[in-house]
Amino acid sequence: MPTSARPRRSVLYMPGSKSRALEKARGLPADGLILDLEDAVGLAEKETARALVAEAVRRRGFGKREVVVRINGVDTQWGDADLEMAAFAGPDAILVPKVESAETVQKAAARMATLGAPERTQIWAMMETPLAMLKAPEIAAASPRLACMVMGTNDLVKELHAEHTETRTPVVTALGLCVLAARAYNLSILDGVYNAIQDTERLRVSCVQGREMGFDGKTLIHPAQIAVTNEVFGPSQAELDLARRYVTAFAEAEAEGRGVAVVDGQLVENLHVENARRLLAQAEAIAELEAALETEAVQ
Repeated sequence: MPTSARPRRSVLYMPGSKSRALEKARGLPADGLILDLEDAVGLAEKETARALVAEAVRRRGFGKREVVVRINGVDTQWGDADLEMAAFAGPDAILVPKVESAETVQKAAARMATLGAPERTQIWAMMETPLAMLKAPEIAAASPRLACMVMGTNDLVKELHAEHTETRTPVVTALGLCVLAARAYNLSILDGVYNAIQDTERLRVSCVQGREMGFDGKTLIHPAQIAVTNEVFGPSQAELDLARRYVTAFAEAEAEGRGVAVVDGQLVENLHVENARRLLAQAEAIAELEAALETEAVQ
């Protein structure tokens, strides 16, 4: 499916040092998986995790799920070896942490090209520091390989000396700056994690806020969070029904030489139809992915 329509409602972090977790990931209904070599891996396990993730990616056993490898920072002692491994293994994307400038993305892209990484392997950028927020536009424009921004809200709250709140008021400005940058340069963007693993109701509130702000989906830390996230970030049946009516009504209006239509007493212009078509394309991509996952589950 085209990258622009690829579902990224739920993207789950999985610790790269845990072989059982990597195996379990093959059966989870997440749209994407981040095989983590950074925060989820202790210092003594870095080399082991790199080998496990390399083997997991090479086996290609994740079906239609998007597979991303989060490397250690490029300026750490593990970063270049992680990047080299991922470039050769060829996941869908390499997630670079602590991005604070366009140069970081450009250096990663250049190194990937030197190593012969597949063209389909994209770069994702972790946005998790105050400087990253201020440099969001230049980061978003850094490289054709860059496809997605990922909010690191836990690190951001720490760096701001702020607090975690239900409304996320301390980081709303930062979230908005990154959404603006991502949309300006046609990138996907994922909201940060929600830390209370079992609190599905507050997770739902966080997901609704993220969708309202324009995020494509949310990064997750536990499989129990997948169902709610998929539901909230996917279009509802009511939204799809209305989208179809918008498309039909506008086509009829155009056939009659009019530039606007009326649906349920509301004016429908081309901009509304563009959004309606986006939702319909998203629903089609989700249905295709879920059908593939169901097929995998019964095999």
